[in-house]
Amino acid sequence: MNYFSKAAAAVLVTASICAAGCGQVHIGTLDRARVQEEAPGIKAVVTEANTKLMEAQTEAQEKFKANPNMTQEEAQQLQMETQRKLAGLNQMYSIQLEQKLNVAVEDIVKEKKLDIVMDSSKTYPSVITGGVDITDEVIGKLQ
Repeated sequence: MNYFSKAAAAVLVTASICAAGCGQVHIGTLDRARVQEEAPGIKAVVTEANTKLMEAQTEAQEKFKANPNMTQEEAQQLQMETQRKLAGLNQMYSIQLEQKLNVAVEDIVKEKKLDIVMDSSKTYPSVITGGVDITDEVIGKLQ
């Protein structure tokens, strides 16, 4: 059963490559980890996010210290509020990072007329060899 699903996937990939121009697929590669480490635009968002997260944690700690006699229910409520706030901040900044990265990548995809951009990070690369590395250009766009 598993063999048939792999065979079907291989047929679909082959068909999509032929439909795209029989070997004329232009693939770009991007090392996302390197972009996150080196792009000033991304590092600025990460720094801002870390600052806001630390502020939220400090605020919660101050509330705990300000009311040492709070009940267990009040403490749990404050902890849940803090967790919701931290989760909201994480989500907001994650979306902001992804949007910035996507805009830069899309600009380069249009310039280079790429069909696909795949991850080439060293940890779990989806492309082992080949493709056009656009990592430096993305970092440049995120200055």
